Amino acid sequence: MLPLLAFAALGCDRGHPKANEAPAPPPVPAAAKTCSLAPIALKLPMPKRAVAIGDLHGDFDAARAALRTAGAIAADEKWIGKDLTIIQTGDVLDRGEGESKILELLERLDTEARAQGGAVIQLIGNHELMNAAQDFRYVTEGGAKDFDGDRQHELAPGGIAIVPTAGGDTVLSHAGVTAEWVSHLDEVNEHARCWLDGQEGGADNPTPALSSEDSPVWTRLWGGPQVDCAALASVLQKLGAKRMVVAHTPQPDGISSQCDGALWRIDVGLSKHYGGPIEVLELGDPPKVLKGTR
Repeated sequence: MLPLLAFAALGCDRGHPKANEAPAPPPVPAAAKTCSLAPIALKLPMPKRAVAIGDLHGDFDAARAALRTAGAIAADEKWIGKDLTIIQTGDVLDRGEGESKILELLERLDTEARAQGGAVIQLIGNHELMNAAQDFRYVTEGGAKDFDGDRQHELAPGGIAIVPTAGGDTVLSHAGVTAEWVSHLDEVNEHARCWLDGQEGGADNPTPALSSEDSPVWTRLWGGPQVDCAALASVLQKLGAKRMVVAHTPQPDGISSQCDGALWRIDVGLSKHYGGPIEVLELGDPPKVLKGTR
């Protein structure tokens, strides 16, 4: 099996430049020399089996159903996936009331999985960064009581840091990598991690991955019905990859593919907020859609 390029390029609710306006180059500063976090690997070897799961948006029951569909957990929520790798592509937060329970479950499962040669990898979505920047527009009434009622502190820079892990033949990102950002992924990941750790300013000075509307957590370029396959091919060529897997933009008919399998969109709106199906994507050549029940 070919190697996995799981770019934790960071990962709905923003506008975009007008069609006749070229996007400005992303202002991505290198993380300050004072940032103490060690670099993370941007490329991962392809595990024997890997499954990608899209946006969960605070729906704990849907998260459990997706994990069962992937073959990761049993009914008692214990890890049964052996050396399976789960890649959750961001947006655990907002629009639901089980956010902290999902984060705690994924953290525990990662410990259990690594003991058996597997892993649970979490990428960053735009809603994680929004919460860290104290943008709580999409927090539900029940969600406001989550995190022991101390959401503002727990999810602020320096609080709970949901660290992006970057990772080829398959590129994974919350919203996708565009031509303007393809050469900045190292800086994106480093700066966002250091910001989430409280070492690159506070909530009023967000990381460029959050403030730039075409970043890998915000772009809609790969989520709509019309995709520029030539542009996608150019990005993949620069990344040395065969396909891209993105979430972020809900797909009304379930997991979808474009550009002869070079692009897979896995946000199926599986949370209660959207009421979509339980579907996950088993990575491979070609990938395979796995369908489950609630």
